[in-house]
Amino acid sequence: MTFHDGLRVVHAHGDRITVTEPATGVELFSYVYRPEAAWEAPKPYLHPVRTLAGDIVTDYRPNDHRWHKGLQLTASHLSGQNLWGGNSYVHGEGYLPIPERVGSMTHTGFDEVVSDGDRVVIAERLTWHPYGGELWADEERRIEVHDVDPEAGSWALTWTSAITNRRDEPLLFGSPTTAGREMAGYTGLFWRGPRAFRDGRIIGPDAEGPELMGGQAPWLAYSGEHDGTDGHATLVFAHAPENDHTGAEGAHPAHWFVRNEPFAAVAPSWAFFDELALAPGDTLTRRYRVVVADGAWEREEIAKYLEAHPW
Repeated sequence: MTFHDGLRVVHAHGDRITVTEPATGVELFSYVYRPEAAWEAPKPYLHPVRTLAGDIVTDYRPNDHRWHKGLQLTASHLSGQNLWGGNSYVHGEGYLPIPERVGSMTHTGFDEVVSDGDRVVIAERLTWHPYGGELWADEERRIEVHDVDPEAGSWALTWTSAITNRRDEPLLFGSPTTAGREMAGYTGLFWRGPRAFRDGRIIGPDAEGPELMGGQAPWLAYSGEHDGTDGHATLVFAHAPENDHTGAEGAHPAHWFVRNEPFAAVAPSWAFFDELALAPGDTLTRRYRVVVADGAWEREEIAKYLEAHPW
């Protein structure tokens, strides 16, 4: 475990890393990397995630989707496999229990788990596997906690993942929409909000509401009201400008997957409408920012924050 005057990191080896803001004693999140149920496509995740006031803004194993766990990187359709968890979507038949399609993302080691007081860095290596256990991809993941601002009631994390194809054929990233289901393009970084956030407010740079599903914008925010304590929280999701640039996998701009009914969820999908093909040996890199704030932020407040905290 590592202690500093600022942000504190406690590592329970083999289980989780917890980051605490010492002035309030609030545990901002736990990064859980222990293996979990095979049917749920085991993978590391952040839960619980809390605001600086201590309110939880993630859900874990909800009864409608047991494989929804806080904030996690997923791959709902990957060359015929499901690294998302649970039932697999089959066009014309709906969601079916097909255990032999459910894979995993496996923690293999940490290169860095440090705090300098103002910033925490968690640098991790993972491997991606289909149901049969073969090596399909290596991932280098970096989660950074920064811009903790008690006065503004906000803190931020930046999530960077670099996934390298280790097969001798292309890895095909898709979603239920690329498989034939309309407006269900979830894959990539995925947040599941707490049950109280159902019917929350969805805000984009120029519009708001569930109609932002499938749209494109540099950021999207979700504001919900807590159970148990009075008040709201706002989460701002942004994807780095380079995510939309043409790389080895071709031009593949992000589209937002977002719902506030029947549950709260946000994902900047990397394969909403079209499959993304990653050639053997090539690397797919994506960088995201998540701002966790107390209160119901308005569009102008969100835009001002993002302008003051550029990439």
